Amino acid sequence: MKRRTFVTGALGLAAAIGLSGCTGAAGGPSSNTQNGKKTLTVAVWSYATTPEFKALFDAFQVANPDIAIQPVDILAADYQAKITTMLAGGDTTDLIAVKNVTDYSQYTSRGQLADLTDVVKKQLPGNELANLDAYELNGKYFAAPYRSDFWVLFYNKTLFDKAGVPSPGNITWDQYADLAKKLTTGTTSSGQKVYGAYQHTWRSVVQAISAAQTGGNLIGGDYAFFTPRYQMTLDLQKAGSIMDYATAKNNKTSYNSVFQAGQVAMMPMGSWQIAPLLADKAAGKTNVEWAIAPMPQPQSGGQITTFGSPTAFAVNKKSENAEAAQRFIAFAAGDQGARAISAVGIVPALQNAAVTDGYFANKGMPNDGLSKTAFQPGSVGLEMPVNPISSKVDTILTEQHDLIMTGQKSIADGIAEMNSRVKPVIASQ
Repeated sequence: MKRRTFVTGALGLAAAIGLSGCTGAAGGPSSNTQNGKKTLTVAVWSYATTPEFKALFDAFQVANPDIAIQPVDILAADYQAKITTMLAGGDTTDLIAVKNVTDYSQYTSRGQLADLTDVVKKQLPGNELANLDAYELNGKYFAAPYRSDFWVLFYNKTLFDKAGVPSPGNITWDQYADLAKKLTTGTTSSGQKVYGAYQHTWRSVVQAISAAQTGGNLIGGDYAFFTPRYQMTLDLQKAGSIMDYATAKNNKTSYNSVFQAGQVAMMPMGSWQIAPLLADKAAGKTNVEWAIAPMPQPQSGGQITTFGSPTAFAVNKKSENAEAAQRFIAFAAGDQGARAISAVGIVPALQNAAVTDGYFANKGMPNDGLSKTAFQPGSVGLEMPVNPISSKVDTILTEQHDLIMTGQKSIADGIAEMNSRVKPVIASQ
């Protein structure tokens, strides 16, 4: 696998689950040592259902027997708000799992993360880390990526075969729309509806891919480039070829569940979806026969362009275990960390031939040429640029996305509102 380059600019707390007999909660451990080992607290989300964390922590503790990891477990839906509160209140949790670059922008702008420049430059193979550049701020790094998610097109091989339709290949958006209509069968009232495609409710399904594939700027204040993808999506919704946005949102539809149940033929989604597919297939929870293709493109014959978002670990500036925390960063973003999370189907940020071969060796992983092609896009745009205003812009774009998709605003009116509200935010910088 070649290194993917992310293109920037253009484009209550649950009880903590402990390892090694440790337990924890927000606010850090009661002691820096337990059973003679130094304890590192690490803030994570939904530990029990996010297998990469246990895989990574177990591997780190084997390699570093003098250190115990104590997860500080936070519900995924509450994670951003809880971490923001913890850091603002002087919490001493040692390490923070940083979900996305928007959160990273906020934490760094408030001076809440420790400088990791020496670790990144001296201990990590920067030329093999797919999205390291997203964490560079004025020549310094305050986090290091350990996983690298990007969007592909998942498809149900059985439904394609049943319809007598070849696998999607490297298709355009027009071809995707045609396939979605062709592969839609049954009716909602009969309970036998199979949708040709499923597009989740996140704005990025329309907006981030539009930015990546047109060179549009998500914090630029001019969003006319969203128009074609909104037109296509609303057309598919009107045709009944994708689940109605309001239905999906009101029912809190699980994209993983509808795909595994064989209710959709195609699904644009991030590479993180591979891990639950592998795990659930191995556990006998689903019998879906699946593979992946590149994200559809505006035109045929060009470079494959998609979007994605890195995930990183950072050291809390208030950590009292800085040296041990830096050891964890180097491990997680390095070769041993990459191998640990690859084994559970998570795409690591570290990319070299050995890691990639190990990833595709996972039981149940499709090994056809198209799936491997999907793992080598020519360009990956950031889901949201690293900028102090990213969070405010994200809120505006999300609000208008909801109004457009529910028919409360036309595409033109929704985009006009985005433009008029974002421009003052840009001017306030």
